[in-house]
Parts: sequence; structure tokens; C-alpha cells
Amino acid sequence: MIKIAPSILSADFGCLNEEIATVEPFSDLITVDVMDGIFVPNITVGMGVVRDLKTSLPIECHLMIVEPWKYVEQFLDAGADIVSVHFEATGEKTAQTLQMIREKGGRSSLAIKPATSIDEILPFLPLMDFCVVMSVEPGFGGQSFLPSALPKIRKLREQKPELEIIVDGGINSETAPQAIKAGADILVSGSYIFKAEDRGAAIASLR
Repeated sequence: MIKIAPSILSADFGCLNEEIATVEPFSDLITVDVMDGIFVPNITVGMGVVRDLKTSLPIECHLMIVEPWKYVEQFLDAGADIVSVHFEATGEKTAQTLQMIREKGGRSSLAIKPATSIDEILPFLPLMDFCVVMSVEPGFGGQSFLPSALPKIRKLREQKPELEIIVDGGINSETAPQAIKAGADILVSGSYIFKAEDRGAAIASLR
């Protein structure tokens, strides 16, 4: 069964927990996009917001920040269940950062930008519970899906069948079937869900 993770990046931050309550019955986890204005050209939220979230669903914190290893423990303490760090931000500390997430009780996830090859992250597959394949350039919601993500998903599925593959960016009722056919397990969607009149129906259309 395909899992759906609404991204709160597209929710109304003035009533965030109320917004989450509208999608929680239809969803499998909640994604929190954390941006620092350095790794990506946008600034969003920090661990304070994660700490205040009220949901029974697992929380994936997608850290689009520089030096993410410095903040892993804080996000886990704040309530994150899955911590996604970017390969482009961890560099030589990729293995150390993924190990740290697991040692601190979280589930480890490595995210890659559209320009990053799957070959570059293959050495780290044993340390990954999830892989986030970005199907847009990270930084802003509402972008169009990049088909170049599809062969990456297929290659990951071949290399590690048990890996949970998250596809994030431009997911809607037209692009979701493409990602699923390629081998996605979890679809992250923001604007498509939160801008829908019937959010439950929007989520159902992704499965």
C-alpha cells in the first residue's frame, strides 16, 4: 500500500494543528520541511514547531540545511521519527550522520537533489531506512515534477528492494502513478493536498 505524507509547507501556519487534523485520518505520516536559507533559498521552521505539532502519525523532518549532523538530536528530541538529511549537505559525514540518527533512536533517511546520481549514494544504502528522491529542486513548494526522478527510483528499487523510497516534489494525481510505477513507497505532497477543497479525496487520488 502506497503511503501518503502531506507536507505542512503548504498548510496555514496560523492554525497548523487544525490543518494537520484535516489530513491526519487519510494520511500515513507528516512531512516537515526545514529550510535554513543557506542550503536552499528559503527559510521555514525549526524544532520548536516540530515540538508543538499534535499528531498521532510519524513525523518526517526533511532537513534542507547545512551541517545537519549538528541538529539531528534536537529534532529527534522535538518529536521527529524519521530524519532526512541531504547527501549534498553531509558530504564526508554522510555515514556518520546516518549512524547518528539510528543511534539516537530515529529512522535514517538520505535525500538527494535532482542533479545527484544514485551511484553517489550506493555506498550508504546499508545505513539508510529511507531515501528521499527529490522530483523538484528543493526550496519551494508548488513546483512541477521532474521525470528525471523516475529512473533513479527504479535503480534504488533494484539495488535495495527493502528500502522505503520517498518521492518528494510535484506530486499530484497525474504524477503519482508515474512515481508508484517506478517503485515509490511514500509520496510527499503539499500544495496538491492543502489547496484541495476535499483533502481526503485529494489524498485518495494519489494512491
